[in-house]
Amino acid sequence: MDFTNPLVYGAPAFIAFILLELTYSKTHGDDDLYDWKDFAASSAMGIGSAIIGPLLKVILLIVLFEYAYELFNPMVDGVRTNIMGYKSFGYAWYVWLLCQLADDFTYYWFHRANHEIRILWAAHIVHHSSDNFNLGTAIRNGWFTLLYKPFFYVWMPIIGFPVEMVVVCLAIESFWQFQLHSKYVPKMGFIEKIFNTHTMHQVHHAQNVEYLDKNHGGFLNFFDKIFGTWKEYDEEIDVKFGVIHAPNSNNPIVILTHEFKDIWADMKKSKKFGHKLMYIFGPPGWSHDGSTMTVKQQQRLFEEQKQANPKVAFNRPN
Repeated sequence: MDFTNPLVYGAPAFIAFILLELTYSKTHGDDDLYDWKDFAASSAMGIGSAIIGPLLKVILLIVLFEYAYELFNPMVDGVRTNIMGYKSFGYAWYVWLLCQLADDFTYYWFHRANHEIRILWAAHIVHHSSDNFNLGTAIRNGWFTLLYKPFFYVWMPIIGFPVEMVVVCLAIESFWQFQLHSKYVPKMGFIEKIFNTHTMHQVHHAQNVEYLDKNHGGFLNFFDKIFGTWKEYDEEIDVKFGVIHAPNSNNPIVILTHEFKDIWADMKKSKKFGHKLMYIFGPPGWSHDGSTMTVKQQQRLFEEQKQANPKVAFNRPN
């Protein structure tokens, strides 16, 4: 397929905006926004993704999507027809809108799964491992997510969306997600009713107990509100970015692999096969002996303690 992913053209824009934000922060007294070692680690992982991504794009994304599209939408009498009997989707403007909506729906569940299934969290935690929230963090992406992300989206070419259209919608989603990682954009009024905004994404990157596993949406907040994961930004809360169990390292290899090592260590704590599976596929924080707690358990305990004595600071159990 003679087609270029729009992200190829977006990469220079990402670099330009990062440099712009970096310069603005240093010239306006916000020196803590970027930490040089942390930024270097984020950049290294971003460069790695830029190198690995095109290779996996050919092997997994394009080949998988093309194969699925051709298999489920064969040519019948010169017309591309889905195996369910209807004509496969074309390129009308409303099909593009439907494809973008389908992309956002898929992104929500892909992103939520990355937070709720530990083996996927081990790959995704890379993006959350920085204590800083800036455009540099936006490119701090785990390399292993590239291996399984296409499988979440393959249903779209299967039902008849052209492969090129799906790839473009994925790129648009990535552009929107990139620019969300800035603290310089305040609440945006009516726009917040529909779209996932910068303050909402600050909630998503916070490690405050009440903010954990919230706001998984792509460019819409619609699915978070429907499925109960939406949380509004509270200006009274002192946001702390990052993760509970940080890698405490700026070594890209450590950042990429530390949670996988923790999974292996936890698996050895119990001889029961079911427990080992839960440490891999259960929610992060699950433990067979109750020594650590999942996000839902922590939030339930947080609410109980807040109602019992609001003045006492929550003591994180993990």
